Amino acid sequence: MFQFSSNILSHLIVLPLIGAMVLLVLPAWNAQLLRLTALSFSMITFVYSLFLWVWFDKSTAQFQFVQEFTWIPSLNLNFTLGIDGISLFLIILTTLLIPLCILASWVGIKTHVKEYLIAFLVMEAFLIGVFCVLDLLIFYVLFESVLIPMFLIIGIWGSRERKIRASYFFFLYTLLGSVLMLLGVLYLFFQVGSTDYESLLTVSLSLTEQKFLWLAFFASFATKVPMLPMHIWLPEAHVEAPTAGSVILAGVLLKLGTYGFIRFSFPLFPEASLYFTPLVYAMAAMAVVYTSLTAIRQTDLKRIIAYTSVAHMNLVVIGLFSFNLIGFEGAMLQSLSHGFVASALFLVIGVIYDRHHTRMVKYYGGLVHVMPIFAIIFLVFTMANIALPGTSSFVGELLILTGAYKCNTTITFIGATGMILGGGYSLWLFNRIVYGNLKIQYLTNFCDVEKREFFIFLPLLVGTLVMGVYPELFLDPMHMSLNNLLDQIKPVVS
Repeated sequence: MFQFSSNILSHLIVLPLIGAMVLLVLPAWNAQLLRLTALSFSMITFVYSLFLWVWFDKSTAQFQFVQEFTWIPSLNLNFTLGIDGISLFLIILTTLLIPLCILASWVGIKTHVKEYLIAFLVMEAFLIGVFCVLDLLIFYVLFESVLIPMFLIIGIWGSRERKIRASYFFFLYTLLGSVLMLLGVLYLFFQVGSTDYESLLTVSLSLTEQKFLWLAFFASFATKVPMLPMHIWLPEAHVEAPTAGSVILAGVLLKLGTYGFIRFSFPLFPEASLYFTPLVYAMAAMAVVYTSLTAIRQTDLKRIIAYTSVAHMNLVVIGLFSFNLIGFEGAMLQSLSHGFVASALFLVIGVIYDRHHTRMVKYYGGLVHVMPIFAIIFLVFTMANIALPGTSSFVGELLILTGAYKCNTTITFIGATGMILGGGYSLWLFNRIVYGNLKIQYLTNFCDVEKREFFIFLPLLVGTLVMGVYPELFLDPMHMSLNNLLDQIKPVVS
């Protein structure tokens, strides 16, 4: 049992890659076999990842399930894996969403099915690696490698003519932001002689060094969040991506930026993190209000949800930079909640797009008359999106605003306006699509949620409601890790 559990992280990375290699040798013409094979490997990976939660020791802040592989001994570079409470649920969220993405693409993707499924399985392996690797250089490599399958998914299987432009937009924006980070990683390597995470924690850097390095890392992480004004690529990428691409982009890829802040920027550059907090607060608060107002005037369904994603992720940044335990826990919980809710809203849009092949709001209305189950599912996730008590978002946003209030009341007030504006755009969107009269001059193919689609929504519904009712289930495993992080930066904050 011990040997089995000690190798679990490397198994989780390798399983999707084995699935991708199996897909390579299967015949391309048998799309059903390809889909079943990819779904099987992704489901096995998800079930296997749950053992991380089962075996996780929540009484310690130490990294668990640690594995070390020698990579380049002469340069003291090793491939080290390990997780704590911060990365535990991000790995489980990744392994949950990949099989849902494959199920969501069951009917919609008809061309190059083999390559499409391989791209998702390879991306899953990269994402799991990002959240459990404990070497800064390897983290950077995996962090950037995620862009490649996502670039292909948007550019090849996107829904409109602008998909090529959107894929390059996504790739170049996020890659250029990371070039500075690479320079920062190399600087640390030449200063310390290693990029091992736990070795870097013992190094003392001057305030000037910390400032320059923090800005280098910030350029990459802020683009991934994305923060204002580096958010331009996100709505474009969402609109052009296939439904499953939008799901994994909103559900996991946007978490890479906030994970980078909490894993690297805070413990490695604590003084610089505190120094630049007013700048981050200003950028995040403006983003919450600006993107919420922008969402209200959009006419494309995906673009509306894309802008709401920017607002919610910037609220997470406000929670992180409050530098107290309540804000940290709220930010982590809201990240998970956003993974459930935003992914579900993109799947909701995918359901009606598969039937009517348009995402323009003006063509929809009165769907409750012909799609009642769809209307109920849409209502639950709309309520979760506006942080209704009893849903996961309420707990996350409450903790974020409580933590931020202890630090800066003005920013808390501005951030809270995002909740009010969120109620505006979410309820107005729901009202226009679900209520009113059917627009039969535009839409004719009416069919409620199928069994396959219902089972896609079910785990997201359960996760949203369980997290809203019993958040301790998720907070307990991350408590010690976040407390330990706070202890590392507390001397600077105080």
